[in-house]
Amino acid sequence: MIVVLDRCVVLYNLLVMELTGYSNPQKNLDAVFAALADPTRRAILMRLSDGQASVGEIAAPFSMSQPAVSRHLKVLERAGLIERGVDEQRRPARLKAEKMALAVDWLSEFQRFWGASFDQLDDVLTGMKIAQKKEIDNE
Repeated sequence: MIVVLDRCVVLYNLLVMELTGYSNPQKNLDAVFAALADPTRRAILMRLSDGQASVGEIAAPFSMSQPAVSRHLKVLERAGLIERGVDEQRRPARLKAEKMALAVDWLSEFQRFWGASFDQLDDVLTGMKIAQKKEIDNE
């Protein structure tokens, strides 16, 4: 019974999201953000921004095993952030920027909000500086 209710709630929430325009047409965006949520995976992506690398080359600076790095690479690959090739006995990984661009595009929708928030913060800080200067001048 609880499972059926949970499914109904999920379906209802998806319907509300669709009707209010909150639905995400890029289904893979959740996987991209989930992959980017881990600091090790972000470090791996930074390493791959310099060029392709094998699992051993990626694992070298980390204090973890190659199988652990491979699991991180699988998450990044499923999210579409990297691709793995075959080069004789190696499987080098290389960065794919297209899916990351989806995340950047989604985040850029909030740039207007961030700008306004920073402007408000700037106004508050300016007001505090003026008040502090008046206090010092009155002493």
